[in-house]
Amino acid sequence: MGSMRGLLPHGFCALPLATATHRKHPLVRLQFSIELDYEIEPPGCDFIFSIHAAQTRHQTVVGESLSISQNLPPNLYTDPVTHTRFLRLKAFSGPLRVRYQATVDIDHYTAQPKQLGEVAVANLPGPVLPYIYPSRYCQSDRLHRLAVKEFGHLWQGYSRVQAIRDWVLNRVTFRSNSSTGNTSAVDTLVEEVGVCRDFAHLMIALCRAVNIPARFATGIDFGADPVLGPTDFHAYVEVYLGDRWYMFDPSGVAIPMGFVRFGTGRDAADSAFATMFGGVVGAAPVINIQAIPNGQGVLVLPQHVPYALSTDGQFEQ
Repeated sequence: MGSMRGLLPHGFCALPLATATHRKHPLVRLQFSIELDYEIEPPGCDFIFSIHAAQTRHQTVVGESLSISQNLPPNLYTDPVTHTRFLRLKAFSGPLRVRYQATVDIDHYTAQPKQLGEVAVANLPGPVLPYIYPSRYCQSDRLHRLAVKEFGHLWQGYSRVQAIRDWVLNRVTFRSNSSTGNTSAVDTLVEEVGVCRDFAHLMIALCRAVNIPARFATGIDFGADPVLGPTDFHAYVEVYLGDRWYMFDPSGVAIPMGFVRFGTGRDAADSAFATMFGGVVGAAPVINIQAIPNGQGVLVLPQHVPYALSTDGQFEQ
């Protein structure tokens, strides 16, 4: 995960939630494929994959297919809260190839940043509460004093989250293969270098340190700078504001409108694209993604926008 480019929006006031507005625009349709190759040592290996596009209120899987080189029954499980879809396999020793491809429609929920305020901890929906606590890679308790000093005086809304995102982007330098699976938010703060998962962990820890729920999100993206290399898995951040989760990219290497969400969790420990239980050697993933005309025949290319984006549904209290 340390080598992934890929895995792993400034001064607004917060207004009441009822004033938030949602603008409608043509949906984005993305088509992608993922190929994973492994050589498994005897006696075999159990896998948990998170490579399926999530089905959410604003992200719809139009079509998908899965092929497995070994004769194995796919065991799929969908988390009812996060919509993460897990593929579980018990593979034999020898070569294993897993290929997943899908076409996804993303009908982003959009809102004006000035109209998105933070939610008091006492008023957070129950499923959001786990994302205000420290976690393995996001030691928000250790960063509390720093976060209060840097962001405690700011207006409590989208603009404060944006300030945290910008602070991380300006403090940390993106560099491939600069971290490992053990690198935490505190490590990234000290080293000031990392890949997208490290940027995400640091932003999440700083948000939680000032009582803003934040979670780790994984997937792939369309529109990243090609100088970064081939398309890879991508990690970004979702922050709970108003009544839903909104997307932020602290690494600055991708375009949030081009994110296809796979999984979410407290940090990378919950959201790895592949977790192995056994001896295995893996090759670099081969990922391709393109934007194609949507159901109305309109080609919408992801771009940076000045409003807040979400692919999540509204929380019903």
